[in-house]
Amino acid sequence: MSKTPSRKDYSLARKTPDRLIPAPRLPYAPRDPKGYRPGIALIGCGGISATHLAAYRSAGYPVIALCDVVREKARMRMREYFPKAGVYTDFRRVLDRGDVSVVDVATHPAQREPIVEAAIRAGKHVLSQKPFVRDLGLGERLVKLADRHRVKLAVNQNGRFAPHFSWMRHAITAGLIGDVVSVHTAVHWDHSWTIGTPFERIRDLVLYDFGIHWFDIVSCFFSGRKARRVMTIRTRSLRQKARPPFLAEAIVEYPGGQASLVFDAALPFGARDLTYVGGTAGSLASEGPNLGKQSVTIYTPRGYARPKLSGTWFPGGFHGSMAELLCAIEENRDPSNSARSNLASLALCFAAIASADKGRAQVPGRVRRLPAGAAPGA
Repeated sequence: MSKTPSRKDYSLARKTPDRLIPAPRLPYAPRDPKGYRPGIALIGCGGISATHLAAYRSAGYPVIALCDVVREKARMRMREYFPKAGVYTDFRRVLDRGDVSVVDVATHPAQREPIVEAAIRAGKHVLSQKPFVRDLGLGERLVKLADRHRVKLAVNQNGRFAPHFSWMRHAITAGLIGDVVSVHTAVHWDHSWTIGTPFERIRDLVLYDFGIHWFDIVSCFFSGRKARRVMTIRTRSLRQKARPPFLAEAIVEYPGGQASLVFDAALPFGARDLTYVGGTAGSLASEGPNLGKQSVTIYTPRGYARPKLSGTWFPGGFHGSMAELLCAIEENRDPSNSARSNLASLALCFAAIASADKGRAQVPGRVRRLPAGAAPGA
């Protein structure tokens, strides 16, 4: 005899016990290496480099070389953060230094790719700025090259180490919500600050330069499961003044699961950043007004918990990204933010952009290059 649905069923009433329970303790904060403190060089002293250097200074990491083709940019960062660091305009001179063991390459993609390769060939461990590469084939070759030279190659996907994403990531890894069934992200904010900046020349500013963080998070949460296909739309918002389309959505199919990514980048009021992860034994949700201020809730059969998180994405996520690379070097293992693992995120991102271009679903991995027109030099 079939059960007759009740009013509770129709109203989608929560079945999780309405009971606040202690939050699980998870190692979500950046973990520094026990004793490894190599000489670090930063190549590319543009705007985002200030966040890198603030994070490294706070962590006590020794940055001994700063490089930029515009000498004054490197000198300015030297004066602000590491007064004893050497200043260079030619990255080859940095790679010649025997006391530099780790190189943080923070230039734009077109300039970054040959620098990463040169650094690997020079025997340096590398942290590459995101997005890692514009060609999956090149990324695969760089991963193999790093293996041959026995160096670690990581990608600065610092969103993984933002407090809320890191806590959720560790909760999934610990099996606290069972197997992941769904991941849904929605970012509603105002990106009009890019008007008049070089970012405005990136057609897929939202899906590529910014969205790669969220494609990476989705890939990370679905770790080990290959996306089957992705369908994407993009368009301009009413009365937006910036050149790139500021509205985009992507839907991703996984074996036994799904994901959605929503980007509203032209909203001057009521900014909101939401993430929901549904699992077979529980769920996770995060919410906040921006990238830096987020609360997390975990729902389980025992009740719900809200961990008290400390730290922020900027600069904490940058600390975490470098810290993971340094720990991996010290412990002789692959970093969790390895370039090898990041290729799945890039494959998803490239396929999503190609889907928006062609108006039909694409299979991640089959789109080997960043689609033409997505970004300058693509």
